[in-house]
Amino acid sequence: MSRSKKTRKSNENAPKLAPRTKKHERVLAGKKQVAGNKAGSRHNASMIENQANGGSAKNSDPRHGSKKPVQLNIVKEKKVESKPKGPKLTDEQKLLKLEEDPRLNSLLDMLEEGKSLNQDDQKWLDKQLTQIETLLDKLGLSDEEEQPKAKKAVSDDDLFDKFESGADLLKDYQND
Repeated sequence: MSRSKKTRKSNENAPKLAPRTKKHERVLAGKKQVAGNKAGSRHNASMIENQANGGSAKNSDPRHGSKKPVQLNIVKEKKVESKPKGPKLTDEQKLLKLEEDPRLNSLLDMLEEGKSLNQDDQKWLDKQLTQIETLLDKLGLSDEEEQPKAKKAVSDDDLFDKFESGADLLKDYQND
């Protein structure tokens, strides 16, 4: 039997091939589409702008972030342990704490003996005494001698004279 060569022609039932495209129109499937700027475009664009405008590179630097210099040597700081805070003290408790202070008592004893205090001790003593006075006023425990005594019963005429003098002061204030 004689051998018959295969032909490259296909019959009507064979799958059709895609039409041929020119080489410059083809897109290779393996390569990625180009997106964005070219590599190094950040630097090239700034150099081009600087040459055209004559500006400095610092003003047109496209890099983001802080330009503050970073300190390279590390200094270890000691951690200060804070005391845990307890519940708030009431005014009575604060007053007792201030009055029982040994430094305050020793400084008051020195003053009673007639000795003079240095400037720091005097400032501290004045501060403590003012705190004690304010707490006493808040609690209503201030000395009775310092408070003015209760006024005697005043007659109606005296009250009326006081009221009229206040009215005159109000008129003077409004005129000014």
